[in-house]
Amino acid sequence: MKLLYITNGIKGAGGLERVLAVKASFLAEKMGYEVHILVLNQENDTYFYEFSDKIKVHSISVSGNPIRYLRMYSSGIQSCVASLQPDIISVCDDGLKGFFLPLLIKAKGIVYERHVSKVVELGPNPSIIKRLATSVKFFLMNQLAKKFHRFVVLTQDNLKEWNGKNVVVISNPLSFYPEQSSNLDTKKVIAVGKQGFQKGYDRLLKSWAIVNKHHPDWSLEIYGKFDSSQKLNLLAENLNISNSVRFFEPEKNIQSKYLDSSIYVMSSRYEGFGMVLIEAMACGVPCVSFDCPCGPSDIITNDVDGFLVQNGDNEAFAFKIIQLIEDKDLRVKFGQNAKENVKRYLPEVICKQWDELFKSLV
Repeated sequence: MKLLYITNGIKGAGGLERVLAVKASFLAEKMGYEVHILVLNQENDTYFYEFSDKIKVHSISVSGNPIRYLRMYSSGIQSCVASLQPDIISVCDDGLKGFFLPLLIKAKGIVYERHVSKVVELGPNPSIIKRLATSVKFFLMNQLAKKFHRFVVLTQDNLKEWNGKNVVVISNPLSFYPEQSSNLDTKKVIAVGKQGFQKGYDRLLKSWAIVNKHHPDWSLEIYGKFDSSQKLNLLAENLNISNSVRFFEPEKNIQSKYLDSSIYVMSSRYEGFGMVLIEAMACGVPCVSFDCPCGPSDIITNDVDGFLVQNGDNEAFAFKIIQLIEDKDLRVKFGQNAKENVKRYLPEVICKQWDELFKSLV
């Protein structure tokens, strides 16, 4: 079966790129799919994540003002689809333009993969104009979403955001599942994700200030693309925790960092899924997460393989971290449960669901 993914790009270090690398490579290597990926303005680029050599990448050029950009976008995609004649097209573009593709191209099955929650669209402190514009955008998205043969979301929370009969849930697959697990002995807590309002690192630092008073010998390591506008270093200084907090750029071999940690923390205000949670759990690391929309409540079973904390309760978040720090037996128990429970996200499990979906369309 010939499968074409349409996305903006695959060279970055984001979650969408990571998921696509795992999923597309598995379908090409293990399930016999002829996989093509169509990207924008990425001719001969290098990729942060590893894609199978069996995958063929096609790039179209887009530029100029919005009208010229959209003309180049639509004509480039139409030309590529006409040339490849794929059986299935899967659109991985969280912007509005991707929703129009069923009106422009034809295939036996056209699928949309939604990787973010609608909550992301509003952002922090939206103005009335922003709210109105977003409402119009959502109305368009809801109408256009029904044009796809299937509309795939990541979590049960996401399912509530869309009302079409074509909406189904297929979660992201694990990027890795190492044989070994963390020994949970290092005095390190880890967080992974780019700096920004969504990830809530300001909330995490405030919680860590409480943890640090009780356990100054423990450290917090945060991996993700820097954003100076967040002023996280300044906040750490003001909270007197600079000596116990370290910031790092994205790490390609992030698995090794999970395995060298004892607790994973996710302080996000909202998520599309929460890949970092299942990755940490695959390494046998217990997680503490805010119960934000969308994802953590699908992934973590509270008091079994981690802790879910009321979204925004920084003090409760801190004391759940402290509880795991002070109780090694609980860390080990949660870590073992996490490694077992997260097997439902193995690529062979998730890609089987995709295989069944694709075959049902053709």
